[in-house]
Amino acid sequence: MTTDLLAKRRDEMFHALRVSGLLFLGFLFITQQVLTRGWLYRFDHYILNLKNPHFKGLAGHILIGLDDLGLRWFTATVLLISAAIISWRFKSFRPINLSILALLSLNLVVGVSKIVIGRTKPRLYIDVLHANGLSYPSGHASNALITWGLLAYLIYRYTNRAPFEGIKLYPIVGLITATVFIVSLIRNTHWFSDLLGGVFIGGALLVAIIAIDRFIPSDKQPS
Repeated sequence: MTTDLLAKRRDEMFHALRVSGLLFLGFLFITQQVLTRGWLYRFDHYILNLKNPHFKGLAGHILIGLDDLGLRWFTATVLLISAAIISWRFKSFRPINLSILALLSLNLVVGVSKIVIGRTKPRLYIDVLHANGLSYPSGHASNALITWGLLAYLIYRYTNRAPFEGIKLYPIVGLITATVFIVSLIRNTHWFSDLLGGVFIGGALLVAIIAIDRFIPSDKQPS
């Protein structure tokens, strides 16, 4: 690897790590708001007190299906299968290794946070911390962002051919994440701050993993 290319990769890594750090600080701020019952905590209850529409029948099933775009087992399965196919096709273990790293780090950080904070679900209409609840941060929101985001990155970086050549799939990831966010609010499965915290921690981990991939060279990946 040339000196210029190494410098480029180093600059990309440090830039990504700065972005990841800012996102993580955002997650810490949201967590502080929840723990101290700040203005974001009060906004949670403002949203809860709004009249939420109730969807039954086909509309209800559609909402559940959209919410499943952030379901852990579903997103993990899609990511691992897709990463395995890309790894096999391009003879590189990097995509599958990155996917496993993403899933392990996400479940560790989100899982520990859920256990420590123990916030109850909004559908109970009781907001209590350290009550063995698993509401904060939202696993659905963080799963949606990091798994679909990493899949989009792997497709863009490793396939490098039609129909994906030159196409950035991140707007689709944003749409999926926003859909999971909104549907979870409608279904009262998470507080607003739960979802926001999930997006920030999912984004922080995603950018950090991309930073690692861009810095460590791979002859199977475009420079």
